Amino acid sequence: MNYRILGKTGWKVSEIGLGTWQVGGGWGSPFDPKVAEEILHTAFDSGINFVDTADVYDAGLSEAAVGEAVRQRSEKIYVATKCGRRIQPHINETYTIEKLRRHVEDSLRNTGLNRLDLIQLHCPPSSVYQRDEIFALFEKLKAEGKIAAMGVSVEQVEEAKMAMEYDIVSSVQVIYNMFRLKPADELFPLAKEKNVGLIVRVPLASGLLAGKINADTTFSHDDHRYFNREGKAFDKGETFSGVPLERAFPAIEELKGVFGAEVPLASLALRWILMQEQVSTVIPGASKISQLESNVKASELPGLTSGQMKEVQEVYDKHIREAVHHLW
Repeated sequence: MNYRILGKTGWKVSEIGLGTWQVGGGWGSPFDPKVAEEILHTAFDSGINFVDTADVYDAGLSEAAVGEAVRQRSEKIYVATKCGRRIQPHINETYTIEKLRRHVEDSLRNTGLNRLDLIQLHCPPSSVYQRDEIFALFEKLKAEGKIAAMGVSVEQVEEAKMAMEYDIVSSVQVIYNMFRLKPADELFPLAKEKNVGLIVRVPLASGLLAGKINADTTFSHDDHRYFNREGKAFDKGETFSGVPLERAFPAIEELKGVFGAEVPLASLALRWILMQEQVSTVIPGASKISQLESNVKASELPGLTSGQMKEVQEVYDKHIREAVHHLW
C-alpha cells in the first residue's frame, strides 16, 4: 500500500481507502455486522488506514461498525464521517448549527470514539457553502476537541470552490472517475494551491467501471441503482455518475479494448484515478472481500502509459462528455 498526504492535515493516508456506504449490506441488502467486521479488519490488515462513513449509512450501523473495528486496532486508522443528510427537508433554511452540532455528537456516540478525525458536510444545498456561521461551528468543535479536521463532500465543482474559501476546510470529497473528468480540469489545481486534500468517491461509477453490469442486469428495488437513476431520492450524479446507460455500455467496451483482459477493469479504473498526484485517497466501497482485494490491487499496479491516459480521454469525449460534463 502506498500513502499520500491529506492536504493541510498532514496525515499520511492510504491511497486506497474504504468507503462504507455498502459495507456489511446496503444497496438493497440487509446490514450484516459480521460481514462488516470482516471487511473492515481485512482492509486494515492490507494497509488501508483511511475509512469513510456517514451517519445515514444504514441508520448509524455503519458508523458503529467502523468505530468498533477501529477501537480493536493498535495502529492509527483515520475515521472520516459525514453530517447533514439527516436534516429534512434537505434545504438551506433547515440547516442550523444546533442540528449539525447534535449530529456530530451523535456520530461520536455511534462510533464510540473520543474525537472524530474528519467530519464532512454531506452534500448540503449549495447555499450552505456560503454561510459563515456553519463553518464557524466546526472551528468551535475543533477547539472543543470533538473533531480533528473538517471537510466537505460536494456534488458540484463550484460548491467545492466556495467551501475552500474557509480555512477550516482541509479536504474535499468529490466524484471523479473515467466518466467524470471535470474535477481534474477545474478543481484539482485550486485544491493544490490551497493545500486541500482530495478524497475521491464513486470511483467505479456505482459499479459500471467494474465492467460487469450490462443491459440485462437487474437491481433490488432498495438499490439506488434502481430507484435513483433520475435523481428521485438524491442527486442523480451519485448513481452511475449520472451517465445514461446507453452511453456507458459502448464506452465500457472501448475501455476494455484499451486495457485488455489481463487485469480487471475495476482495478485499472482505480489506478487511473491514482495517476492524479493531487488525489490524496480514493474510497471505493466493498460488500465482499473479493471486491476489497480488487480495490487494494490497484495500489500495486504500475502506472498507466500516456497512450492509455489519452485513450481514456478520447472515450470520454466520444461517449460521455456531452451528457454530463456541464452538469457537475
